Amino acid sequence: MTITLFKESLSANEPPQNISAYLKALWNDAKGEWDKAHNLIQDIEDKKAAWIHAYLHRKEGDNANADYWYSRAGKRRPDVSLEKEWEEIAAAML
Repeated sequence: MTITLFKESLSANEPPQNISAYLKALWNDAKGEWDKAHNLIQDIEDKKAAWIHAYLHRKEGDNANADYWYSRAGKRRPDVSLEKEWEEIAAAML
């Protein structure tokens, strides 16, 4: 799957079949389902999940919590729009 196809899938009512939990979380976030996205990602213990978790808390406006998760992901809070970061994360997860 490409980033273009993934973004096009946002017009559907359900995420694409056979995508990772990371992509399901990003898909739900893009559909306005922050809580669902957070619930999907919060118990996965790796750097990819930590990056998404950080992004979600940045989007929520909780920068202190976001910074904790960015640290767990081995990253720093970016100085780009949330939309740009979402796309960067999605591309990395594909």
